[in-house]
Amino acid sequence: MKNNNADLKFTGERLMTEIYEYWSIEHLHRYALALNLISKKKVLDIASGEGYGTFLMSDVADKIVGVDISEAAVTHASNKYQKFNLSFLKGSATQIPLENSSVDVVVSFETIEHHKEHDKMMQEINRVLIPGGILIISSPDKKYYSDLPKYNNPFHVKELYADEFYQLVKKYFSNVLMLNQKTIFGSFISSSGTINIPFIEFSGDYTNINTQQALQHAPYNICIASNEALNNLPVIEQSVFCNQNLFKMYTSLKDENQKLNNLNIMLGNKLKRPAQKLVNMIEFPFKVIKRMMLLRK
Repeated sequence: MKNNNADLKFTGERLMTEIYEYWSIEHLHRYALALNLISKKKVLDIASGEGYGTFLMSDVADKIVGVDISEAAVTHASNKYQKFNLSFLKGSATQIPLENSSVDVVVSFETIEHHKEHDKMMQEINRVLIPGGILIISSPDKKYYSDLPKYNNPFHVKELYADEFYQLVKKYFSNVLMLNQKTIFGSFISSSGTINIPFIEFSGDYTNINTQQALQHAPYNICIASNEALNNLPVIEQSVFCNQNLFKMYTSLKDENQKLNNLNIMLGNKLKRPAQKLVNMIEFPFKVIKRMMLLRK
């Protein structure tokens, strides 16, 4: 794996591995969830972006291909992440460059909200999946991601409310498990609707404590879907991804960069001092003459 993101522009929508944001943990948690479902399978990662997620999944997948609409992203990912079972192709979510029934699992994280051809995307996913294949897909919940915080993401074309998202997936897959994701001090994923594992979210302050029987106001929805029963899949319905190690790594990198900046400033000042002394010597007599002329006036 080569460590160079200089050829790919950071927009805030595409995660870059050397940049830490609070939502970095959300991305990693989704892929961690997927790892449990793709072991020894042929996998498609649609909208693979920088390529880090496709690369992570290649550790357990039999074969995996990342597809992205951006030629720059595909070139970047192909150069940075190289492995015998890993490849990247240019294509879109509505025109996937793969044969019919060619993959066991399709992974699509934070993709569907970037266009409005949702049915066409689902049809394409069904086309490339084998019968009984698995879809793992996520999208922001319009209510908690946009409406309540009054936030408008300029990169999003058509966001979905939780029920709209569920109904869309259900239209194409007979079995759907809905999960919710929310960042606390790490990232938390919990089952939506019927909860098999008891879970309570506490919130409040020094004057009041609230108790809710589920994860509240989760800004992201995740669906795991198949036309085969989900009972036999190793699905994790409750999980947490702690951001401690990621934050430590970021903090360490930030500290090193700050030390380098401080050193550059210090060296720059040292280099400037002799030159500044010479300038002061040259300017001094002219300043004296100017002052004398002002006094005469």
